[in-house]
Amino acid sequence: MEAERREKEAELERLWNSKLQQKTIVKAKDDGEREPLLDQIKERARRRIDSKASSALKAASDVPPAFNTESYAPIDENPFIDVATDPRSTFSIDVDTASYSIMRRYIERSQRPPKGAVRIEELINYFPYDDAVPVGDAPFAVRTDVTSAPWTPANRLVRISLKGKSIDRASRAGTNLVFLIDVSGSMESANKLPLLKRSLGLLVNQLDARDRVSIVVYAGASGLVLPPTSGADKRTIMNALDNLNAGGSTNGGEGIELAYAQATRNFIEGGTNRVILATDGDFNVGVTDRSSLVDLIAQKAKSGVFLSVLGFGMGNYKDDTLESLAQRGNGNYAYVDDMSEARKVLVEQVMGTLVTIAKDVKIQVEWNPRLVQSFRLIGYENRMLAHRDFNDDRKDAGDIGAGHSVTALYEVVIAGAKQDKPGTDPLKYQSPGQVTDAGQSNELVTVKLRYKEPNGATSRLLEVTAIDKGKTFAEASTDFRFAASVAAFGMILRSSPHKGNATMSQVVSLAEGSLGEDPGGHRRAFVELVRAAAKLPERSNGERDTQVRSPSRCDPADPLCTDL
Repeated sequence: MEAERREKEAELERLWNSKLQQKTIVKAKDDGEREPLLDQIKERARRRIDSKASSALKAASDVPPAFNTESYAPIDENPFIDVATDPRSTFSIDVDTASYSIMRRYIERSQRPPKGAVRIEELINYFPYDDAVPVGDAPFAVRTDVTSAPWTPANRLVRISLKGKSIDRASRAGTNLVFLIDVSGSMESANKLPLLKRSLGLLVNQLDARDRVSIVVYAGASGLVLPPTSGADKRTIMNALDNLNAGGSTNGGEGIELAYAQATRNFIEGGTNRVILATDGDFNVGVTDRSSLVDLIAQKAKSGVFLSVLGFGMGNYKDDTLESLAQRGNGNYAYVDDMSEARKVLVEQVMGTLVTIAKDVKIQVEWNPRLVQSFRLIGYENRMLAHRDFNDDRKDAGDIGAGHSVTALYEVVIAGAKQDKPGTDPLKYQSPGQVTDAGQSNELVTVKLRYKEPNGATSRLLEVTAIDKGKTFAEASTDFRFAASVAAFGMILRSSPHKGNATMSQVVSLAEGSLGEDPGGHRRAFVELVRAAAKLPERSNGERDTQVRSPSRCDPADPLCTDL
């Protein structure tokens, strides 16, 4: 309550200063006349703030379309690939969840999210799943399941799931955290810096004497506002956060340099060393272009310091920039739209957010051409890798945190199935290779995974296979059915040509039938979100989508690529 009071008073003061700057108040001849004016303005401001859903966050939530400069990377959905042409699929895992809360923010404001904001793998991986935990020294367990696809029952749906090992909070190693906080003028609104400070306060409350916190801020310039401070000294850390104010331009590059220097200087061997970047992503001075910022982060990632990106705000939000920074910085990326999301990321899942158990996790699958005609990976479009990258330990990939769940879904057309779309002519100068002895087995697919220890340089290999036992979708596990319902919802939002007969009502039915134990109530909240989305009008053909950047002309996984 105290934080909310301070937040409201700050908003009132901002309104008063804004009125003075605009010269809409006649200057009083003496203080006796000024005070009544101030009281009247404050009272009007109070009524205005309270009327907007009784929250200063809601008061700052609506951005006129004309001033909306949010940007999202375009997504070209993965197509079906003919196994005779290419039986392999290779990609990096993705534990980011930002897309889900961004999508939710749009729907809660009665708007359809931009297609570029809907990354289906992030929608699926937003939720925890009750998969088997790893045994022994393995950092994660791997499971495969096969059933029918609910939106196209003639096709099969394959789920590959990873479950990271949990780490007991009491026995965890110490953490060296650097909060890198954007205090530029664009962070002034209540759903940015004020929400940011309250959110990081939740994280501070999880720390103790094993931990150290530094705070670096950046606007037109950067600076160290809190030297390394014990996590037990919460009052000092909280005071430093409370004293932050927004103003000026945004020199993110300079802040990144200082934050990583601070993290490296106070590096804890065997512990967690992480920069937590909190911003709206609107870098406008210094190093401002995405490719240079991404190159800077990729260079800093070699120091052994990991990255978490927390996005805040709307209107000028740069999702494409923040996603790229997390992807190349050995990091994870979440979008915080309210205190409930802050609790999920920084309290409920704090170990997964902070503690990396495996890095550079890659998956490569090979389909049996005797059983599979074609396949499609649902989501992960910006995580695709060249097949040769799987065995190349120099190639960067995604990281997995303690307790994290990762799901990948493939839709499969079985061999011999009739295709509605035209195929290609047979080759004139060669014929497909002979099926090996393994291809004569009933194995549908082989799944290979490579990963490195958090401080390792050489990858380890895991391999599992999947057999299609002919299960119907109704026979699938609760987690499988719920993940499929989320995937169907994402395809509907994207108006995907692959959504088959999926409808909003079908998604509601599937999700309601697979709630499971639902810790935190996130699945139940998803059902209500789908119901709200079903009431929104379809996007018209001429309707302007929120700004997206042009597609890259080079492979994002290529370290020599400069067109990022």
